[in-house]
Amino acid sequence: MQGNGEHHANDERLPATARAVGFASPFDRPEWFDLLEAHGFAGRGRFDAHGSAGSTAAWLPLRTEKPGVFAGLTNWYSFSIRPLFTGEDQRVDAARALFADLRRNAARLTLYPVSETAEVAVALRDAGWWVKETPAGDRHWLDLGDMDHDAWWASRPGALRNTVQRKAKKGIVDIQLLTDFDPGSWAAYEQIYAASWKPEEGHPALLRAFAEAEGAGGRLRMGIARIEGVPVAAQYWTVEDGTAFIHKLAHVEDSLKASPGTLLSAALFRHVIEVDGVKRVDFGTGNDAYKRDWMNRHEPLWRIEAFNPSRLAAWGPALKAFARSLLRKEK
Repeated sequence: MQGNGEHHANDERLPATARAVGFASPFDRPEWFDLLEAHGFAGRGRFDAHGSAGSTAAWLPLRTEKPGVFAGLTNWYSFSIRPLFTGEDQRVDAARALFADLRRNAARLTLYPVSETAEVAVALRDAGWWVKETPAGDRHWLDLGDMDHDAWWASRPGALRNTVQRKAKKGIVDIQLLTDFDPGSWAAYEQIYAASWKPEEGHPALLRAFAEAEGAGGRLRMGIARIEGVPVAAQYWTVEDGTAFIHKLAHVEDSLKASPGTLLSAALFRHVIEVDGVKRVDFGTGNDAYKRDWMNRHEPLWRIEAFNPSRLAAWGPALKAFARSLLRKEK
């Protein structure tokens, strides 16, 4: 702890062997947190919380928002935040030890987005925190189960399938799929994004660095749609551990009649299912209506707020947080 009261990065950094429980995600790798830190998302300083039980160690990269107040090290590209582990035997005990140790430095902790709250919330409560769990957004994903591409496609809405069939027959849109990072194609993506309906890209340098790293690791799947040689739609996906992750998509507004984004999505779904053999496709955060056309699973995302009762600085915020919950229930 520094003399000015700010908490800076600790000496025990997240090891390269740390992994999350369940399917792997690009947002669980140590390199992702290093990238966020390098691009200025660690607030007043990164802090890797850790705890251990037996041969199992738990890790959770955090940012310091102000002295005693921590949040998960995430940004708007992140699909989730969750503890990572080295070893498997005593995960619950290691997570509990992590949160117990964090109480020495923290009055408050916020984690978002969290897709499965039970294990984290239990570990926090067992470690002595007051915990509030609040639904905060949505997540859509595809669970293929035993379906191949054709079976999955047959299960999609008829309007979507008819659109793809009709627009593909016209032959107006040319589709290019890439599995390596290509600067020219990335420039085309940035050109499309700038001309799209989306707001200005939040941090293009970080996104490009992320794409370059995923390309170097063989995980990048990128698509560009062109009409008469002009890029009009682009999508950036990655594939890992049997899951495809849809990170970014954009299209030029005046190309909508040709449905280039829909055709590009169909091509990428076919590729990741038939070529990469994925069994899951994760559409990330957000409850956009069009995601339901492609996905068959939906669940809420959660915000976890935790308050350390041994710190007086946590009492006021905790009272406000729990009072808001009670008022909502009464309504």
